[in-house]
Amino acid sequence: MKSILNALTIKSRENATSHRPLLFRLKAATDRAAMESVISDTTQVFDEILGQVEEYVKSKNPTKVFSKADLTEAAKKHIGEIPHEEYGVWVFYPWSNRLVHTLDEEEFIEVRTNRNQYKITPEEKKILAEKKIGIIGLSVGQSIALTIAMERSCGELRLADFDILELSNLNRIRTGIHNLGIAKTVAVAREIAEMDPYFKVTCFHEGASEENIGDFITKGGKLNILVDECDGLLVKILCRQKARELGVPVVMDTADRGMLDVERFDLDPKRPILHGFIDHLDINKVKEAKTNEEKVPYLLPMLGLDTVSTRMKASMLEIEQTITTWPQLASSVVLGGGLGADVCRRILLDQFHDSGRYFVDLEEIVADKKEPIEDDHHRFILRPEISQEEMLSIIKKRNDKALVSQLDLDKNTVTELVKYATMAPTGANIQPWKWIWHNKHLYLFFDDRYSAGLLDCGNTTSFVGLGAATENLVLKAHELKLEVIAEKQELDKNSKLISVYRFFKEKNNELMWKTEDHICDELVSTIPLRLTNRNIGKRVKIDEERLLKLKKIAQTIPGADMQIISDEKILDEIREVTAVMDRIRVTHKGGHKDFLAEIRWTPEQAREMGNGVDLIGTVDLTPSELAGWRVLKDWNVVQYLNEWKVGKALEKIQRKSIAASSAVGLLTVPHFSCNDFYTGGRAFQRIWLAANKDNISVHPASLSVLIFNNLLHGDKNLFPEEMRQEALSMRKKFEELFSIKEDKGEVILFRFFIDNPPKSRSVRYPVEQVLKFL
Repeated sequence: MKSILNALTIKSRENATSHRPLLFRLKAATDRAAMESVISDTTQVFDEILGQVEEYVKSKNPTKVFSKADLTEAAKKHIGEIPHEEYGVWVFYPWSNRLVHTLDEEEFIEVRTNRNQYKITPEEKKILAEKKIGIIGLSVGQSIALTIAMERSCGELRLADFDILELSNLNRIRTGIHNLGIAKTVAVAREIAEMDPYFKVTCFHEGASEENIGDFITKGGKLNILVDECDGLLVKILCRQKARELGVPVVMDTADRGMLDVERFDLDPKRPILHGFIDHLDINKVKEAKTNEEKVPYLLPMLGLDTVSTRMKASMLEIEQTITTWPQLASSVVLGGGLGADVCRRILLDQFHDSGRYFVDLEEIVADKKEPIEDDHHRFILRPEISQEEMLSIIKKRNDKALVSQLDLDKNTVTELVKYATMAPTGANIQPWKWIWHNKHLYLFFDDRYSAGLLDCGNTTSFVGLGAATENLVLKAHELKLEVIAEKQELDKNSKLISVYRFFKEKNNELMWKTEDHICDELVSTIPLRLTNRNIGKRVKIDEERLLKLKKIAQTIPGADMQIISDEKILDEIREVTAVMDRIRVTHKGGHKDFLAEIRWTPEQAREMGNGVDLIGTVDLTPSELAGWRVLKDWNVVQYLNEWKVGKALEKIQRKSIAASSAVGLLTVPHFSCNDFYTGGRAFQRIWLAANKDNISVHPASLSVLIFNNLLHGDKNLFPEEMRQEALSMRKKFEELFSIKEDKGEVILFRFFIDNPPKSRSVRYPVEQVLKFL
């Protein structure tokens, strides 16, 4: 049996590239002899010639009603004295060993296309018969090719694809499993030949390339339309460049949302390829793009990221995670076949002239009727900004009296102090502060309009930033030879007034408030240089002595402490916990809303708004990661990830971040309270300044800690139960890794590493926007 199977397999392979049938007209003795030489006892013979002649006769007499007997008699009369086997053509298909008796070409085409009549007129039929269409790529391209061939919308098809049929292709390519392993070009050409043995098909089995794209378009006569359905980035660009040069229109279907793309280079030879979507890129570098990361900047504009379907966007995030490539459905491919063939026919008949992108989105066209729902998820709603009147009212109620020795600072000095204070870091760069100078006092108010729900439990994260601002202000005051009293208020989540500052020429220990000690004054020079370094870099060991200095800096604030971990094995475990929490942040509806409010999608947007995180300028992302973040803007995409229980790609950046870290540091304060977190903010800033002064880069890898704060101290209903349980399991691991036993306030999780500073820094509000003199 094995030898028989091997022999049959070898014979099958011999026919692997055969795609042209053999035509025999038995009137000719040579054809009769040739046919007898190729058929055998195993050849399957199909002879329905009489039925075809009946159809032909009927088509020629549309007004006459035939009985079955009359129609048969009319068909025999049409055949006349010609012997049955000599009428028409015998078609032999070598790949299937089938012999089929059919009408000769003219009568065959007449009958096969009879039902096209007036959808395609006889005159249009003649025009189309002279046209040539080339198709590169035979997934969606197969559907377009077969539809064109069925309609006979052209006289020649040229097919180019280097790939072979695989089992996974059969979700969208109509063929049988007996064709697995053969070239896609061969499979399509065979199917067309089995439908219409007279239809001209030219195959480029090697696919389209820089070397042969000219021949593909011009050899044997210039194409009238080029259909691009290939996956290759370089070929997509090359074929358009050549088509534009030769004045050939290009049509493309993406099998997503019924999107069809048309570029009429025949009517506008100067139009940019792909409608100018990639004009900002260096097309000459396409050849150098080998990896997905290098190809993404070109591919995404081609696809049109903003117009891709929600499911496709969600699927993009799962490529190389749970799937290997872009998903496609047979229904979309078949729809694309119809759309592509229809548009090609109308272009050839001079019935359609425009360029552009067109959508036949069945999910929108054929959809349940729904009442409009007001959804503010994608529109971040600000709470009312704290007003000048409200702040002044609070100040007047306090009725602070200036002390005899208290300085009345000039406007320039106050502005300089606040300028330095507002260089402090804040969660998501929200800068939740307003400053008032009134009657020799400087007042710091909490402006909570940007407070993030999931990452700011009870406004504690915001108070960390306000504490950091106080630290900066004190350091700058000392540099200006000023003594300062920072009177922190008793704080809770509803507090508006945070601190009151008084300035003096020298210390006065007889005052009821203590002037600030001169601790860490040397850090003031680092304030303008301090920045968040979101680069990934590589893990470089930092001497334990340098890390210990940072721990001691934390301890200069009473009650504050920092546990530093540099052990690589433990860091790897921390990486997994924090990565999961990063995913939870984005897949949580409130966290996602915070994410939208935080990100500035262009440097221009960041400069215009003066807050938030500049995604392009300050975050170290690969092109595919940047694309992933853009996809995540759509909450509906995230909902699919939640529904499918996937989304591991959302953990990737955090994994890379911790993997490149030399150490992490968990800053703690005695209690989870607004007061302690404000004080912790001062320690937070001292650590950061000291690290940067020592050329240690800092990035708050803090999302996990902030989410844990809400998990432990916030609203228990904030998390869906399944998400809550996953977060609790991560919390348990986190406590084990950091040996957490006491109920302390966890302020932030730093990552420390060695790397060059980023090219850009986060923007700030102008001082005059946040400081008022009253």
